Amino acid sequence: MAYRIILNHLVPAFLVIAAALALAGCYETHAAYEEARLLCNRTPISTVLEKDDLSPDVKGKLETVLSVREYAQHQLDLNVGGAYTSVARVDDGAIVYVVMAAPRDSLKPYTWWYPIVGSVPYRGYFKEKNAIAEAHAMEKRGYDTMVRPAVAFSSLGFFDDPLLTNLLELDRVELAGVLIHEMFHRTYYLAGDAMFNESAANWVGCVGAIGFFSAREGQSSSAAAEARSILESNLEFGDFLFTEQARLLRIYDNQNLTRAEKLKQRKVAFAAIKADYLALEPKLSGIEKFDLDKEPLNNAVLVNYLLYFHDLRNFATLDQMNHGDTQATIAQIISIAKANPDDPFYAIWQRTRGPSLARK
Repeated sequence: MAYRIILNHLVPAFLVIAAALALAGCYETHAAYEEARLLCNRTPISTVLEKDDLSPDVKGKLETVLSVREYAQHQLDLNVGGAYTSVARVDDGAIVYVVMAAPRDSLKPYTWWYPIVGSVPYRGYFKEKNAIAEAHAMEKRGYDTMVRPAVAFSSLGFFDDPLLTNLLELDRVELAGVLIHEMFHRTYYLAGDAMFNESAANWVGCVGAIGFFSAREGQSSSAAAEARSILESNLEFGDFLFTEQARLLRIYDNQNLTRAEKLKQRKVAFAAIKADYLALEPKLSGIEKFDLDKEPLNNAVLVNYLLYFHDLRNFATLDQMNHGDTQATIAQIISIAKANPDDPFYAIWQRTRGPSLARK
């Protein structure tokens, strides 16, 4: 999956829900305006495909979008609805800047509360200066922060989302993964648990792209091979984050250390994390290379990635238990999450241990 693109260019879904409900206040009113502007500027993909001057590259990607829709609906049983039957041009007016924050001695993200979706670990602003001001204010309160740009995309099924033109910059494999990722959000969203929502959608998008290209172009096709490589990169990056998270938690959870000692030790840990990433980077495919060695590292940055790559191996194990039946695995993931909303990750981990271990 092209999760560097997702992280940097897709606005959190709660902003679009706020737009749908037109909640009181200028923040939500602006969100409503931006979402309405995108929806009003939609053009059916079928109409665009009739244009004589359409480049072969764009034509191929638009045709892929329509095919992915059919595959997601009929082979994965995702809630496709009328999403991605149209395209909307994205300009600078749609840009949103997302603020994330975490304590300097903890990997627990700071959260903001919103109707319907509950607590989420991000806050969006329509002007970069306002996002930066919020980040500075949070830093003065003792938090690590991160500000990243985003472009509106998912409405969790509230609207028939258009394909945004910025996504046509991706190759076909990355594009397919992004769309399946977002269609999983349309199908199921656990209020107040951004990590489960994004990590589950990450895995579904990756494995869905493998299934799509294997079915359409053959398991030995270059597109299917690329999709498999992206999935493996995500799993490797998830393993890397798990190890580095444990490294930091040993510091942050150590009751024998003062806060000042924890902050001193984390500097050493951050340097080690960057060194570990340099060793991992050559193994990662395409834009799975997140350049952790080049950007300032803090807890908010790590939390940003942890949201998307938590316990991916357990989703894969669940799929193996279903003999590679991805539709069944998706249904099982949703069923387990609905039955265990307080900790779906643990419930899935229990299921992957097998019946005998799960009873212990």
